[in-house]
Amino acid sequence: MADVLIIADSVRDADLRHHVPVGIGDEFLYAETDGRKVVVTTSFELHKIPPLDLQIEGLPYEEYGYDALADRPGITKYELWSEYWPGVVQALGMTEVVVPANFPVVYADALRKAGVDVRPDQKFFDDRRRVKSAAELAGIRRAQKAGEAGLRAGLALLRRAVPDGSGLSVDGKQLTCELLKEHVDRAFAEHGAAADDSIVSHGSQTAVGHDFGSGPVEPGDVVLFDLFPRDRASACYADMTRTVVLGEPSDEIREYHRLCKEALDRSLTMIRPGVNGRDVHVMVSEFFHENGQQTGMHKASGEVLRDGFYHGLGHGVGLEVHEQPGLGRIGQPLVAGDVITLEPGLYRHGYAGVRLEDLILVTEDGCENLTDFPYDLKL
Repeated sequence: MADVLIIADSVRDADLRHHVPVGIGDEFLYAETDGRKVVVTTSFELHKIPPLDLQIEGLPYEEYGYDALADRPGITKYELWSEYWPGVVQALGMTEVVVPANFPVVYADALRKAGVDVRPDQKFFDDRRRVKSAAELAGIRRAQKAGEAGLRAGLALLRRAVPDGSGLSVDGKQLTCELLKEHVDRAFAEHGAAADDSIVSHGSQTAVGHDFGSGPVEPGDVVLFDLFPRDRASACYADMTRTVVLGEPSDEIREYHRLCKEALDRSLTMIRPGVNGRDVHVMVSEFFHENGQQTGMHKASGEVLRDGFYHGLGHGVGLEVHEQPGLGRIGQPLVAGDVITLEPGLYRHGYAGVRLEDLILVTEDGCENLTDFPYDLKL
């Protein structure tokens, strides 16, 4: 059986963060070989390893001849690491290794040149990450609470907005998507989380699934919040979406919302171990189709769909906001320990859209909805 090898940093690399659940910003080596778990890193990061209590041996660069390489006249950092890491792998007695798909090509080439069989297998690492550890699940729960706090803050700002003759304003400031995001981000921070960005879109922007939103919010607008904060302590994400209307919703938007809520309820009843995510997506697609909506399962091959239900029903969430398993045209059987989203949406390009999204933990006998937030359409 091949040994496990990752060379990356655990701030940006989810596979490494799963195995070594602490933030180390510089590249380091993690290996599983001959019953051992080994980290090789700089000496000023080694103190982070023992508190993890994961029986990982933390070893310094110097253990494997780093000084001799670094002092070689004229050596560049690129040459150093391409020579150093194969030397470490050989010293650990590893001759065949399984690595993630994003394993650096330069190191793979160097390892193969040194006689090590390197086999990329992303499914191997994805499968390991699907069942969340206790610490990861706790982080996801915290991130979800941060998301809910952010949404409450955004909705509170919308409720305080007043017409000012040219649009809406709050405390003398023009109400914009950017201002809403400022309040959302502040709430995230107060709950130990952060986000590089959030989707807070309005009007016709809400018909474009991943339009992050910009500009002034107008009276009568549809406003969509899709929030995916990351818990600082665990680096785990949550993900949730709600859609509201400033004023009286149109009949079309009411119908979108009704159908999305029923689709969400129906899909939730299907979630349990062994169910394939594709089957849940197909069920929702059929439900929408039966109610006169276009879907990606019913369009012509090659057609680009911009109206109706044009995306997958959901995805895994954890150390990445989008990870396995998928709940779309390609899906996998669910397992206990998966954390997934269910996010049915309906849209009309150039007009508006509605999406509702909950975060779900797959349990041994069904599922648990981790999202605790109302679905009200009217603000």
